[in-house]
Amino acid sequence: MMAGQALYEPGPASGARVIKGQDKWTLILERKLAHAPELVWEALTDPAQLREWAPFDVEGDLATKGATVNLTWIGTGNTIRVNVTRAEAPRVLEFADIRWELEPIGSGTKLTLWHSIHPRYVAWGTAGWHIALDVLDRRLSGAPIDRMTGADAMKHAGWQRLVVEYATQFGAELPKWTPPAEKKRQ
Repeated sequence: MMAGQALYEPGPASGARVIKGQDKWTLILERKLAHAPELVWEALTDPAQLREWAPFDVEGDLATKGATVNLTWIGTGNTIRVNVTRAEAPRVLEFADIRWELEPIGSGTKLTLWHSIHPRYVAWGTAGWHIALDVLDRRLSGAPIDRMTGADAMKHAGWQRLVVEYATQFGAELPKWTPPAEKKRQ
C-alpha cells in the first residue's frame, strides 16, 4: 500500500449529475484539477499512467482518432474492443460510451467525464469514478496512492458512503449488494 491510502477518505458526493434516458443514464462528473490540460491529457491517454488510477487497463493508442483499443475493466476481466471516435489533444477524448472534456481554468483544468451507465449501476459507477479521479489528482500532485477499482473500491467505506449519496442525489434505486467484507464473514 502506498503512503496515504490508509488515510484516504473521499469527500462528499459532488460535481455530478445525470441525464436520464430510457435504457442508460448519462453521468456527467466534473472535477477541477490544479494541473495543466496537457498533463491531464497524458494521464487520460497513456496506458502506463492509466494503470495508476483508471478502472480499466488499455492496450492501444487512445490519443489517436480512429485507433482501435482494448479496454479491460479491472475486477471483471471484461475486455471490450473500442474505437477512439475523438482525440483532440488536449481538449476532447471519446471512446466507447465515455467522453472526456478538458477546459483550461487558470493554470489548472476543468475535467468533465460523460459516461453512459445503466440506471441500476449509476451510483456505483459514479462512486467509482469519484475515487478514481481522487487517485488521479493525488498522482498528478505528487502524493500518489494505489489505484482503487472494482472489488477493492467496493470494500472501502468511502465508496459505500458515496454510492448512497449519489443514489440519493440522482433519485436512483440503491443497488442491492453485500459489501465484500460481509460476504466473507457469511
